[in-house]
Amino acid sequence: MGKHKRKLIQLYSAVLYNACAKGFIKGEIYTGRTKIMCVPGLNCYSCPAAVGACPLGSLQNALASSENRAGFYVFGIIMLWGLMLGRTICGWLCPFGLIQELLHKIPVHKIKKNGATRALTYLKYVILTVFAAAVPLWFGLREGRAVPGFCKYICPAGTLEGAIGLLSNPSNESFFGMLGAFFTAKFVILMIIGLACVFCYRSFCRFLCPLGAIYGMFNRIALTGVKVDADRCTHCGACAMKCRMDIRHVGDRECISCAECVDVCSQGAISLRAGRITLIAPEKDREDGGADHAAKRERGRRIAGGVALAVLVFALLWYNVLDRSGETGPDRPAGAYGHEAGDELEDFTIECLDGSTFSLADTRGRVVFINLWATYCGPCVEELPYFNDLAGEHPDDVTVLAVHNPMSKDDIPAYLADKGWDDLRFALDTKDKLVWNTVGGGAAMPQTIVLDRNGKVIYNQAGRVTPELLAGLYEQAVGL
Repeated sequence: MGKHKRKLIQLYSAVLYNACAKGFIKGEIYTGRTKIMCVPGLNCYSCPAAVGACPLGSLQNALASSENRAGFYVFGIIMLWGLMLGRTICGWLCPFGLIQELLHKIPVHKIKKNGATRALTYLKYVILTVFAAAVPLWFGLREGRAVPGFCKYICPAGTLEGAIGLLSNPSNESFFGMLGAFFTAKFVILMIIGLACVFCYRSFCRFLCPLGAIYGMFNRIALTGVKVDADRCTHCGACAMKCRMDIRHVGDRECISCAECVDVCSQGAISLRAGRITLIAPEKDREDGGADHAAKRERGRRIAGGVALAVLVFALLWYNVLDRSGETGPDRPAGAYGHEAGDELEDFTIECLDGSTFSLADTRGRVVFINLWATYCGPCVEELPYFNDLAGEHPDDVTVLAVHNPMSKDDIPAYLADKGWDDLRFALDTKDKLVWNTVGGGAAMPQTIVLDRNGKVIYNQAGRVTPELLAGLYEQAVGL
């Protein structure tokens, strides 16, 4: 009964974290109001249906931006989740944990825990230190750009939910041209981890997950988790022997509070508790409570289930029907305006970071390059010098507007201060994504839009550009 209840809650959490189902239909990432909030479990920000941020990804971006601002919100929310739930999050509220458990159900010979697997549990602390902390800090302090090391180089959840989730939509067919050896390597990592989970229970969770490493540090003081009644415990060790995680004793840093040990204990010494509230009691306590107590528990379960169902229904309705804040598609009048090749962009005016104002109507007669970018997007940063060189070569004929994603909280002027990109005009898009909506900005960055001297769109694509491509687009725009 307990196992089925836990699977149901895991599935519920996965759906709630990814309530914007229309993101898969449209092939776009939800970027609405709630995307700034961290969900408890490992769930990729770039999943098309994700309605919240991943705490691990947010932590890395906060560390990378530590030169300009301290990520108190991110550190605070992770500490809050840890103090409230500890690794109960891993056992009950992590979508990737559910995926691992489902893979382990494939009927093959299983690797049982042993001294080697217990030693491997320390690997996740190495990964936490190196990839989730040191790499973001190094690039943030040394180069002034965000490189979330774990997300970029390892995270299987990001590859599965984010990359494959977006690539599975036919409207993102152009994204395949952006793939290379780096994506292939991450896909291989995903396959290796998935295969390991088939043979070894929750391999990623036990050996690699930095988020589990963080939450494990809170296990002993967390409000919620499996608790042992010292007066009943005989220290027989049956709970540790039965557990499929690499625990030494119930409730230690490796315990995910799955509560499977509750019914294993012959003394009824183990229970799953949230403070003084018993969530899962030992079987003998359930029997001793009598019929009235059992009926009361059943009523409580029904009320909790009803509230949870109402919350899920509202979330699905809100993110798929009512909320418009996360839509990235253009909202423009019918007629000559559009963002496809041959269309004319609707006029817009935006304030630039240097205090000047950019109006599209004022650029008529010039070739205009609009670049959608972000400080945390490596390819975006790498190609900005190409745009600067192009604008410098044609100062009387080319205008380049680089528009930063409005979701970022980075100090962009401080980031640009020593870059030397003086021939570019920089702007932070408005909260309602004025420029993004006008040009049809999508989920992938960078994105480049080119207008000829008559204001007609001749190019609008996501993906990296080269100096040669920019030179060819300029010649096409001026009719050479």
